[in-house]
Amino acid sequence: MAIEVRIPTILRSYTGGERAVESSGSTVAELVDALEAAHPGVKERLVEDGAVRRFVNIYVNDEDIRFTGALETAVADGDTVVILPAVAGGQ
Repeated sequence: MAIEVRIPTILRSYTGGERAVESSGSTVAELVDALEAAHPGVKERLVEDGAVRRFVNIYVNDEDIRFTGALETAVADGDTVVILPAVAGGQ
């Protein structure tokens, strides 16, 4: 088994249009590195200065990694990781 990573529309140009890809790793950091190896350019859109970019949200099994260890959050086979760009605007 692998880890399913759901890709937002804005990043699908890096994954050949795929809505979800499989990846691996024992932490989110390792998963992002594996994503970068398979889909060059995606890491710089997710990580800056060793941390998740301010306007990117990453969830492991519906848990926001900002509250579970950030990039050191553990992941395992069968987990689902969702990448969401933060939404802003309105009045």
